[in-house]
Amino acid sequence: MNELKDKIKELFDQEVLKIIISSPVKSSTIKKIIIKKLEDKYKSEVLDSNKIFQEDIEPSDIVMYIFRNMDQFKQINIWDSTYEHNLRITKKGKFIYGKSRITNMNMESHDKQKNYILKEGEIIPPLVDLGIFTKDGRIVKSMYSKYKQINKFLEIVDDALKNYHYDKLNIIDFGCGRSYLTFILYYYFTHIKNIEVNMIGLDLKKNVIEECNKITESYGYNHLKFELGDINGYETKMNVDMVVTLHACDTATDYALYNAIKWNAKRSFPFLVVNMRLIIK
Repeated sequence: MNELKDKIKELFDQEVLKIIISSPVKSSTIKKIIIKKLEDKYKSEVLDSNKIFQEDIEPSDIVMYIFRNMDQFKQINIWDSTYEHNLRITKKGKFIYGKSRITNMNMESHDKQKNYILKEGEIIPPLVDLGIFTKDGRIVKSMYSKYKQINKFLEIVDDALKNYHYDKLNIIDFGCGRSYLTFILYYYFTHIKNIEVNMIGLDLKKNVIEECNKITESYGYNHLKFELGDINGYETKMNVDMVVTLHACDTATDYALYNAIKWNAKRSFPFLVVNMRLIIK
C-alpha cells in the first residue's frame, strides 16, 4: 500500500485532469468514484448502488481524499495531459503500475470514446499473454480487431445479466480449450462485476487441462479450475447458473444445452448458454 501511495503522490507533482477509482472490494458499498479537474478545484462523483453523490475538493486536499477512499478499491486510473496511469492492487496485495500515452489530448473527446468493458491501461494478464495488450496495458495496434471482438463477447454476457444481481455464480465452460476466453470471463466476473464465481473448464485433452491449471495458478485465479471430461454424460453436484460453450462443435452444443436444462436451478434466471465461435490463435 505504501508503494501505491508513493506513486499517487509522484503523479500529483504534475497536473492531473481526471481520476477513476474502481474495482471495489466486497465489503465496499461504493461502486466507483470519478473525479474531474475543473478550473480551480476537483469535483468527485461517488457512485453507490442507487445514487450519485457529488463533492467539490480543493486541489490541496485531493491526494488525501484519494488516500481516504482507496482502501475500498483495487484499482485507480489517473490521467494527466499525456498519459493514462493504471495503478492496481492484486488479490495477493502486489502493486502493479502501467501507463499508456493518450493520443487524443482533449479529455472531453477522450470521455466520449467507446466505453469498452476491458479498458486500455488496465493490467489484464490473459490479454497480455494473448499479445493483445503490452505489459503496461496498451493495445497492440495489429490486435485491435481481436480486442473489440472479445469486448463484444463480454457485452453479450453483460447484457444478459444486467437485470439480475448476483453475489455468486457457478459456471461450467464446456470444450474450453486454451483460447484464454475462459480466463477473460473469470476476470470480468471477479475484477469488473465483483461477483464471486466458482468456474470449471472442461476439455478432452489432458495436456490442455494441465497447462490451463498452471496458467490459473500463475494468475492467482483461485476459483477457476480445469478438469478432464466429456460434455456427454458430465455430472456435477453444484447448482449451475451459467453454461458456456465458446467453441463447441457438432453435437457438443446440443449436449451443453441439454445439461443446462437438466441443471435448471430454482431461480428466476437459472442459467445462460453462451455459444460463440470466437477463436483466438
